[in-house]
Amino acid sequence: MKGTGDPPPKRTAREETKMDKQKKALSFRDGIRDALPICLGYLSVSFAFGMIASDRGMPAWIAALFAVTCVSGTGQFVGLNLLADSAPLFEMFCTLAVINARYLLMSVSLSQKLPEKTNLWQRLVIAYGNTDEIFALASTSSAALTFPYMLGMILISVLGWTAGTVFGEAAGGVIPSSVVSAVNIALYAMYIALIVPDARRSLPVTAVVLFAAALSCLLTFLPPDSLGSGWVIIIAGLAASAFGAALFPRGAGEEEEP
Repeated sequence: MKGTGDPPPKRTAREETKMDKQKKALSFRDGIRDALPICLGYLSVSFAFGMIASDRGMPAWIAALFAVTCVSGTGQFVGLNLLADSAPLFEMFCTLAVINARYLLMSVSLSQKLPEKTNLWQRLVIAYGNTDEIFALASTSSAALTFPYMLGMILISVLGWTAGTVFGEAAGGVIPSSVVSAVNIALYAMYIALIVPDARRSLPVTAVVLFAAALSCLLTFLPPDSLGSGWVIIIAGLAASAFGAALFPRGAGEEEEP
């Protein structure tokens, strides 16, 4: 047994850095530094969006404006397909509202970690740039969040997302259409790769995914033919959510799995 006069154990450099970060307020520069990997990841995905937008005849400035105002990978790809299909604006609005509804819950959750002095316009700015990746990074931060820190993360991420879109538009006029078609297939593969790991670990997730896929196929290939692809997404998404909530309810005292 160690004596009371023994010196405390030395902390590692990583522990010291973590404690220093918890003590000081997170700055704008910290936000840029922490979100730089997100920015680089966004460059590749938005590059594909820019290529597809160019193939569909969308001007570069409209694609860039689309990227800045939407800031949603799934929403933009679906919205682009709806535009190409000449879908009504109401159908497009409802479809993107359903797809991006998760951001409402994520923003409410993230607002609980913001200082009380954060005013309304600052909260609206954070909600605008609150993507899946930024939410994951901010919600797991051990230090108290600040508006400058969130602003740094949002600005560098939106910059990467928009720049990738513009570069993809520029490359779309040079790259053969066969390569652009291959990018479309790669995007579907990417979304499947996001679902498969959770589906393998969870029977409820597998059941909900299969139900949504089956219902989507039925709505797509069965009459009426006038049902747009946006309404197929809305109906299949809401029905699958209700199916999962009804068959696999989560108990009030049930804890989240690690």
